Parts: sequence; C-alpha cells; structure tokens
Amino acid sequence: MPCPYAIVGAACALCHAVEVERYHYRRTAGPSIIVLVHSRPRTLIIGLGNPILGDDSVGLRVASVVRSELPVGIGVEVAEETHGGLRLMERMVGYDRAIVVDALTAGSAPGTIHQLRLGDRPTRRSASAHDVDLPTALAVGRQAGARLPDDEDILVIGIEADPVETFGESLSPPVAAAVPRAAAIVLAAVETPEEAR
Repeated sequence: MPCPYAIVGAACALCHAVEVERYHYRRTAGPSIIVLVHSRPRTLIIGLGNPILGDDSVGLRVASVVRSELPVGIGVEVAEETHGGLRLMERMVGYDRAIVVDALTAGSAPGTIHQLRLGDRPTRRSASAHDVDLPTALAVGRQAGARLPDDEDILVIGIEADPVETFGESLSPPVAAAVPRAAAIVLAAVETPEEAR
C-alpha cells in the first residue's frame, strides 16, 4: 500500500522529518510496526554529453550500451544528461553510488579510457565554464541537506575525445571503438560488491 505521504518534500507523519525522496511502506507482523522501504535504485549511472558535438557525445553512447546490457531489477538506474555542475548534483540526490561517464580532453590518445575519482581530473561536463564544478556542487548540495553519494562512491569514467566542438552526430573511429570497452568497465563496476571497492 503506498504511503499517503510519499511526496517529494512532504513531511512524513511517521517520523515528522522532511523526506526528500519517495518511500512506500509495508506493515509487518506487529499491527503498530511500519517499515519504511526505500523505493529508488541505489546506483545511478549518468552518461554526459552533447549529442550533436561529435566525440562529446561519447558518455551518452556508453550509457545507451550499458542500459541495454544491464540485468533487470538490480537497483541501478541509467540516465543521459547534457549538463554538469548543480544540475548534475541534483540528479544524484538520493543515490548511494554514482558512475559518471563523460568525454575528456587531457592530451592522451583519442579513445583512451581513464578511471578517475572525484576531483582527479575534470571532464567536459564535470567542470563547465558556465557552472560550478561537480565537487563544489556536491558540497553545496550536502550543506543544503541533500542525501548524495560520498565522494569515494562516485566513479568517473573519462574517455579521451577528439574533436569535441565540431558539429556532427558521429564519433571518431578511436572513440567509437572505446564505447564497448567503457561500457564493460561500467558494468564491472556495478557488479563489484560495495565491501570490495
């Protein structure tokens, strides 16, 4: 039975706390015991990019492949986003883990895949010139009380791209070849038990 208070931002009558996520409840053996059950996936995979800027769209392509290969019902959501900064932070609210896939221009050969932790090296969308960078956005969100993944629970997969500012819907050959390899890395990270990370 759905909780009548399962509305984002509504005050829960059971604990008198402001809930920022959707919950449902079920009644246990005792008539007065109600258990809140978290109803959202625990892990969020976000592919970032612009679909009309050539290699810049590589994160979106990887997310699409991952979505098609993920088993159903394993507590993982896959999303495609075009923005970084505060909007990217807002997309992570309520999740325990996040895997961000984005184009990177760090000087390596196109198609090189980098596995990074938050703040190691900026990717195209995690450090936009028009917004705050992702670490700063996460700090703002946490100060505001948002439940966000801890920094150590955010994995960034950066794929060396070239070109990233040329209009077109195709990836360059080396970046296109990196898509299945990056998707395999993401899938392996999802399957890694939390205690082994």
